[in-house]
This record gives sequence, C-alpha cells and structure tokens, in this order.
Amino acid sequence: MSIITAKEHELSTQTMAQVYAETITKLMEENKDIMELEADLGACIMGGKMDEIDKYPGQLINCGIQEANMIGTACGLSAAGKIPFAHSFAPFIARRANDQIFISGCYSDANVKLIGSDPGIMAAYNGGTHMPFEDVAALRAFPALTIMEPTDGVMLKSLIRQLAEKKGMYYVRCARKAVAKIYEEGSEFEIGKANVIKNGTDVTIIAAGIMVAEALKAAQILEEDGISARVVDMFTIKPLDEEMVCKCAEETGAIVTAENHSIYNGLGSAVCEVIAENIPVPVEKVGVQDVFGEVGDMEYLKKRFHLTAADIVIKAKAAAARKRG
Repeated sequence: MSIITAKEHELSTQTMAQVYAETITKLMEENKDIMELEADLGACIMGGKMDEIDKYPGQLINCGIQEANMIGTACGLSAAGKIPFAHSFAPFIARRANDQIFISGCYSDANVKLIGSDPGIMAAYNGGTHMPFEDVAALRAFPALTIMEPTDGVMLKSLIRQLAEKKGMYYVRCARKAVAKIYEEGSEFEIGKANVIKNGTDVTIIAAGIMVAEALKAAQILEEDGISARVVDMFTIKPLDEEMVCKCAEETGAIVTAENHSIYNGLGSAVCEVIAENIPVPVEKVGVQDVFGEVGDMEYLKKRFHLTAADIVIKAKAAAARKRG
C-alpha cells in the first residue's frame, strides 16, 4: 500500500462510478457467474456500460424501481450459485430493502454484494430525501453483514475485485463522483484492517470515506499548531479493527472520529463502544447531528453539516485537551 503525498491529494480524473463500472464489467467478462443488478439507476453508476448490455447476456439486469424486489432477486440468484452485485442509491438500499437484506440476505447466508452509492452529503443536489445519514446505523446490527466505505478509486477497485472472490453479505457505501486521491495505483487492502496513513502522537483521527482527505488536511493544520495527529483510514466499519482502535487509544490518548454519516450508530459509535470496553480515553465525534439533509453543492454541505477539516481541528484540540496527565 502506497499513500500519495498530501500535496497531491487532488480530485481523481476518474469518478468512482467509472471505476466501479470498469471493474465490475471486467469481472463479468472473467466470470459469467458474476451479475450486476440495477434498480433503474444503471446509467448513474454504469454510465455507457448500460448501452453494452448485449455484451453481458444474463449478467446485467435492470430490475426497475423496486429495490426490495431487486435484493430478493439477488438473494435468489445467490442460492442458484451466482455472484450478484446489487446497486442503488444508498438510502434506497438501506431503507427500502431493509427487511429483504435481513431475511433473504443475512439470515439466509446469501452471497450478495450491496452497493449503496452517494452516501451522506454526496447526494448533493438530490437533497434530503436521497441523503442517507443513517444507512450504516440501519444495517450495522445485522449479523453476518460486512460494511465498508472505500476511500478512493484505487481502494474501490481493490475491494470490488476481492468481493467477487469472497462469500457473504457485504454493504459498500460508495461515492459516485470524483474524490480525492489518497492511494497509489496498485495498492491493496485487507478487509477488516485499518490503514495508518499518517503517524502522530498527541491525538488520533479515525476517518472513513471522503472524511479521510479532510482528516489529512486537519492533521496538517494541527501540526502547524504544535499538535501531532495520527490519521487512520477505517474503511471497514463493520467488523471494526478493534486492535487498531485500542493501539491508537493507548499510544495517543485521545481519539476523534470523522464520518459522512450521523453521529448516531455509525463509525463514531462503533469506536466509542470499543474505547469504553477496553481503554477509556477522550473521544470527540465529527459527523452529522440529528438532522435531515438538504440540497446543495459539496462545499456548502460540508460546512453546513460541519464535515470540514476545520471542524476536525476543533474536535482534535478538544480531545487532546481532555487527556489525563
């Protein structure tokens, strides 16, 4: 795994949707059992690949605007030995198909990869109805479900290729737009293991998704103020890398979590559970408060919901100040 230097953390030239479309179609060419199911949103994540549907007979299926039926279909295909990936916008996966994920998926030991795109403020101009601040919260208690949030296109490509080989229920909350480049091409990632992408001694920032780039910006600001911040990319939210959380708590004595999700029952809550049970240290959470989403561009929404590097800096200073001794 190689990390791009902080000055190079610019937006990728490829969108996450383009990376996903290229990766999944390549996998379908390699393995005819791999299938891509869409709830009438194929153009959003697959782009021009939907025009090539004849290239993947029986593998690329538009189930229509009926997410619950799509998940049921995916679970049935799994029982028949297929490897289905099922995509829709994150709120439609987590809310509309919640029972199907639990009963037909997790309870039935299915092999389905759920792709929920545009999590949190990434929904932008689609507004509050399409802005899932609660998808992790809605799914985190489901047994046998792994939850991940890829940081950039390099990680997304690696994780999708891994999921084609792994059996089980997975939920991937995934941006569609271009995001900041964090990792070098060819980097590999172990599901369930966090990455330390910047070392530090005074406070640890544990972040996921688009908040990793904000955490790195915050760490630079903190360094200028004499505070050494460690940055951890916790791309697997469930199962959480508890060993890493405890190590960071012991070594830095203070934790900040940063997530593009509600502060309730997401990454921050998962970290707090581990801290409370193992090595109590101050924890501050950066995330969306108990509110609904709204329409806006990304920069406005980051400020509106306090998801900026400046917000992380404030919380990091507060956590560091609360340390004992």
